[in-house]
Amino acid sequence: MDKRFFNIFNLTEEQAIAILETPADKLDDPYDRYIAASHLINFSTEKSIAALIAAVENADDRLDNRAVRRKASETLGRLQAKVALTSLHSCLHDDDCYVVENAVWAIGEIGTQNPDILEDIAQLLDKPGQSYRVIIQALAKLNYTAALDRIRKFADSEDEMIQGAAITTTCNFSGDYSQMSRVVELLQSSNVNSRRSSIQDLIDAKYYKAIPEISRCPVSVVFRLRAVRMLASVGIPAGDITFAEIEPILDRVICDRPDDLDLVHEYDKLPSLEFAIKELYETDFGRCYLATKTILESYKNEAPDALLATYAESAYNDYGAHYHVMKLLGWLKYAPAFNLLIEALHNREPQFQKSRAAAAIAFGEIGDKRAIAELKICLETPIWDLKYASLMALEKLGDNSGCEILAADEDLLIRAKAASLSAAAIV
Repeated sequence: MDKRFFNIFNLTEEQAIAILETPADKLDDPYDRYIAASHLINFSTEKSIAALIAAVENADDRLDNRAVRRKASETLGRLQAKVALTSLHSCLHDDDCYVVENAVWAIGEIGTQNPDILEDIAQLLDKPGQSYRVIIQALAKLNYTAALDRIRKFADSEDEMIQGAAITTTCNFSGDYSQMSRVVELLQSSNVNSRRSSIQDLIDAKYYKAIPEISRCPVSVVFRLRAVRMLASVGIPAGDITFAEIEPILDRVICDRPDDLDLVHEYDKLPSLEFAIKELYETDFGRCYLATKTILESYKNEAPDALLATYAESAYNDYGAHYHVMKLLGWLKYAPAFNLLIEALHNREPQFQKSRAAAAIAFGEIGDKRAIAELKICLETPIWDLKYASLMALEKLGDNSGCEILAADEDLLIRAKAASLSAAAIV
């Protein structure tokens, strides 16, 4: 589990437990208990788990306490605390559908074959107003095939996210994958959440056939890289796919050019540069990619100054826009951005991690060999996509020493990429 984002509150275990156990009316902010419940992910101990279970069992109906119960359930799930199953089971009958949702998710993470718990989760499919996608996913993870007929009826849901989960689980339970093409089609939904969810569904189905379509889906590169990596890491050892098939696709995803995506949005007319720059801040990355494409095609000369201005104003602190700005500076081959890209390359703030790989690719595009030494530093990072991007950038800059450095890397895709580049250099 990647825990880079978890330990951000700088609390000790004892402090977090003390806050969680303090009545809300005794705190300056009742939502401090929510922060404490979140922070305890860092402490898989009996006393932390006991405090989280007590928080889940706290029946106070105030809004802040319900939020704490939901977060405590989530943390118990992440800690895979089997001792919490009884308490989480009792939450399945709660009137708050969000408490129910988090309890279901947590049980799915922890795992159980208790028939009473499994059937109670399945019966939620007949209860109005529930988070059906989460329920279906949990039943799939718990392999409760007795719920197949109840799940199947959601395959035609008007909600695309529920529909995708139902089709996927039905295929997994029945062994008939003929309907998975419907999930692939959701990669081109106008709804960004549907696109993201369909990627997860295709991962859950181990549907390797969809890797090319996933790679072209206009969502954040994080979702696509995760999918390609997870499918490849299972499919390659199983002999179902080869790295030679995956490599060009993975290279394109790492580079992340808008021309390599199947965009779902379009403009009625050419927008102004100011409008396109603002679109880089959208949470729907499909809109960001359309704006990026527009800037590259129509505003090459004016773009560098506009990008530096938006960076100074707000993109420096917005991880989405920050990423797109780094990429654009590379594709525009804007050499004066060297120091800005160095800063991005070595930025260790968790939310800016994808900008590091973007900066690496940008150096390859700009062609400044001063970046070689900086890129080699990144070969020592545990972040796989940064290593992969650095390998690609170093190769473009005429340096293949990274291939030897990463020849025995623990990550399958990194080893394969290093071997591929090394073989190409020999030829």
